[in-house]
Amino acid sequence: MITTALTKLLGIRVPVVQGGMQWVGKPPLPAAVSNAGGLGLITALTQPSPEALRTVIRETRAATDKPFGVNLTILPSINPPDYEGFARAAVEEGVKIFETAGNNPGKLIEFFKLHGCIVIHKCTTIRHAKSAERLGIDVVSIDGFECAGHPGEEDIGGLVLLARAAQELKIPYIASGGIGDGRGLAACLALGAAGVNMGTRFMCTVESPIHQNIKEKIVASTEYDTTHIFRTLNNTSRVFKNVVSQQVVDIERRPGGAKFEDVRDLVAGARGRIVFENGDPDYGVWTAGLVLGLIKDIPTCEELLSRIEREAEEIIGGMAKLVNAKAKL
Repeated sequence: MITTALTKLLGIRVPVVQGGMQWVGKPPLPAAVSNAGGLGLITALTQPSPEALRTVIRETRAATDKPFGVNLTILPSINPPDYEGFARAAVEEGVKIFETAGNNPGKLIEFFKLHGCIVIHKCTTIRHAKSAERLGIDVVSIDGFECAGHPGEEDIGGLVLLARAAQELKIPYIASGGIGDGRGLAACLALGAAGVNMGTRFMCTVESPIHQNIKEKIVASTEYDTTHIFRTLNNTSRVFKNVVSQQVVDIERRPGGAKFEDVRDLVAGARGRIVFENGDPDYGVWTAGLVLGLIKDIPTCEELLSRIEREAEEIIGGMAKLVNAKAKL
């Protein structure tokens, strides 16, 4: 068994967090991850209202007696969701672990800490990680350039970000982006992380609530099958490379550039949701990370986490054999 600051803090067996993913973090997945020894996360904004969130929290609690949490991501929006309402509903339902992401999380973090909750905050730069640390969070989730979704605008890979985190942070941090097996977990632990966050890898499990065709598409894909959209809008997002995302990239590359209004219909969230429902990978934009290249099967969460745990233990044990004691003179 691998014991880290993360496993001790959260009361979990395996230092793996299931990332909060829009349209994916529904009760069957977080419950399965938590039952398998990791930390499952419900995605709050997948639900239409705070009251609906209460319902899925209760469904998840009925399916696992292990720790689980709620992801709440602050998104740029003309009509922002009721963030405070979602946060209040989750706290009132007894949730004690939260993953936050996005800009200006101060009020949410203050609210959660006031109620004795553990907060994991996602960051793509050390600068933002240190700011979050000052706000009183418990764990930083460091997102490298390899990650699905928003990797920031600095294009810094996880190898450097994690080593920099070891130099700069006083609180535990976990690694996110490009991790899909025990080798990745062992590498991140060697870089000072207390665990890892996996999103795309958990999309491709038996309990993931997305269409089987999308899971099979993930297995058939490689690390070359993602692309970046919104680069010219300074809101970069790594998504699966398909017909729609390529149209977005082509529009952004037009002389004179593009405005969000030019691609609004192509990137509508409803189209991305329908991809996971109807199984057509070209119907809309959907996020996926470079870890696509490492995913070769569709296991249960129990099988996946048991395998990752075993692989990491074997690799860490094997690494110790590389060190030879110096001969005494």
